[in-house]
Amino acid sequence: MAKTVESKPERLIIQFGSTKLTLDHTSATASLQRKMLFWELKPVTRPLSDISDVKVDTAVDRASGVEICSVTLIMASGAAWALAENDQASAQATASTIRNFLGLSPK
Repeated sequence: MAKTVESKPERLIIQFGSTKLTLDHTSATASLQRKMLFWELKPVTRPLSDISDVKVDTAVDRASGVEICSVTLIMASGAAWALAENDQASAQATASTIRNFLGLSPK
């Protein structure tokens, strides 16, 4: 489950396992910091204005039958960031938090 690390009017930080999403109104950037094993990978940064939508994607793993959910940030450039969640309810709550912070209307 995603954990909100910081929630202020100017900054929102959400931890998804070993991945941290930082949305910052002061610098007008979105940053994705990932960790692989013991190493932190170079952060990926985009302008906040590039985020056009936040969606919840669900799929069912054919082998186990388990529902897999993710919060997906859709960029105007066509790119997307998918962030894993435990269940659909927590994914919907996290997507709503991100939409509210960015001022996006739910679709």
